[in-house]
Amino acid sequence: MSGITTIGRCLGQGGDGAVWFFCPGCDGPHSIWVNAPNTPGPNWGYNGNPDAPTFTPSVLARTTGAPDGRSVMTAEEEAEYDAIYQTGGREAVFASRFGKVCHSFITDGRIQYLGDCTHALANQTVDLPGWEESWASW
Repeated sequence: MSGITTIGRCLGQGGDGAVWFFCPGCDGPHSIWVNAPNTPGPNWGYNGNPDAPTFTPSVLARTTGAPDGRSVMTAEEEAEYDAIYQTGGREAVFASRFGKVCHSFITDGRIQYLGDCTHALANQTVDLPGWEESWASW
């Protein structure tokens, strides 16, 4: 993910124009398109403040991985994952024990995690961390 430039206290921006923030719940970065109607995916409204951003509407990130957050699945888990994918595709994997959800509102530089998050910060609100410090440690 090289080519991301710091644009404020808690945001980076990729060469493609996407805005990046570090998510403490996922312990990793998320990126979104903001105020750019000609992008290949969904777009969020953005207040233009890289030190205390507000994005609208909510940000929903869905990923997959080992059920307990490990970065590598066991051979048995990989076989189970593959079987789920073959029978139901990506949506079935998201709905399985391998699916991870991070759903939040980001308002004035704070991230409010919603109850459908599958990480430990569900139903909590925290400050967005500094981009440079978080990115450097990732």
